[in-house]
Amino acid sequence: AGLAGVGGIAAAGAGSGLAIASRVGPTELPQTVAGFHSLVGAAAVATAVGEFLHLAPLGLLTPVSIGAIVAATYLGAITTTGSLVAFGKLNGALGSAPVSLPKRNLVNALLSAVSLWAAARMMRSPTLAVGRAALAACTAASLFVGAHATLAIGGADVPVVITCLNSASGWALCAEGFMLSSTLLTTVGALIGFSGALLTQDMCVAMNRDIVSVLLGGYGTSATGGGEAMVFEGEATFTDVEATVENLKAAKEVIVVPGYGLAVANGQYAMAEIAKELRAQGVNLRFAIHPVAGRMPGQLNVLLAEAGVPYDIVLEMEEINDELPETDVVLVIGASDTVNSDAEDDPGSAIAGMPVIRVWEAGNVCVLKRSMGSVGYAGCDNPVFYNENTDMLLGDAKKTLDAIKAKLDD
Repeated sequence: AGLAGVGGIAAAGAGSGLAIASRVGPTELPQTVAGFHSLVGAAAVATAVGEFLHLAPLGLLTPVSIGAIVAATYLGAITTTGSLVAFGKLNGALGSAPVSLPKRNLVNALLSAVSLWAAARMMRSPTLAVGRAALAACTAASLFVGAHATLAIGGADVPVVITCLNSASGWALCAEGFMLSSTLLTTVGALIGFSGALLTQDMCVAMNRDIVSVLLGGYGTSATGGGEAMVFEGEATFTDVEATVENLKAAKEVIVVPGYGLAVANGQYAMAEIAKELRAQGVNLRFAIHPVAGRMPGQLNVLLAEAGVPYDIVLEMEEINDELPETDVVLVIGASDTVNSDAEDDPGSAIAGMPVIRVWEAGNVCVLKRSMGSVGYAGCDNPVFYNENTDMLLGDAKKTLDAIKAKLDD
């Protein structure tokens, strides 16, 4: 009966996960990952509490088991609420702007110290009554820290938050392994924790940041910019599909910079066909991917691969930036923060210091954008859109790309 019950629960969970995943498109993948991370965290907390309630009445609590229980509770609770907040930001239910209490880092540090207090209190008096109160305080404090810390991180740092929470979920699983004396859980948790940490480090390097600055400062907060953002003036130059196609046909070197807007519009298939046609005509067309393009690491790479774009023409930011001055046309599709010159020119910008793709160095920049009123996820306007060598092609990205493809076929 026990095995049958566990099997039934596992089957129900697998079926639910499959049903959810089968309805998820490329644009919903980041928030789906965040949502699943919250379930991992909640499972860690539930397991830790259950193990405590099992061991405490039997007098079997040891310093090692108490440490593992508190660690799993702390990491699991932070992962739960942090992932839920990340889900809300990615899904649009919460704004991307940072929100926090005054002295937020001090508040988070003091509440995190509650976990250390809980562990010490339980080790001194490993009884059910004392442990229950200490574990409840640890859980409540950690749940608040997870939500508060993630709310305080601006939109540009969300991809880093996703990888950081992925790492935290792994360490929570590792703590469960110690708690349950399970080599499998410990090994798998360590693999997830280390891989998530390494990916977080790679993301931070790509953004010219360190993880401490991200968690304690974050883009979009006063810890990033050095004052008021620059105010720029100018008028945008607008173009149409016919002129854009003529520029693309006349060019020898073309670089396409896709952003989250391409995923939202589901325009990757049309763009793949355009790339194929132009390359067949002798145009050296390639794609440039920023490390934090989209809402999670690798989202744009997966999107282009799904559309059949050859891997060898999809390049990373550091591989393409030096070639931009010799590029005839750059086609920016649904990207803003990752091609924003304010990151280099304006120390007061919310994304100051973040490496970007320097599209403005190309001969001509054509930006496909839904409207001039929309800004990037970090909430920053982009002066590149008002440069003399920039043409704005407004409208739905998929419809615009379909029109470009049709014109190329004429």
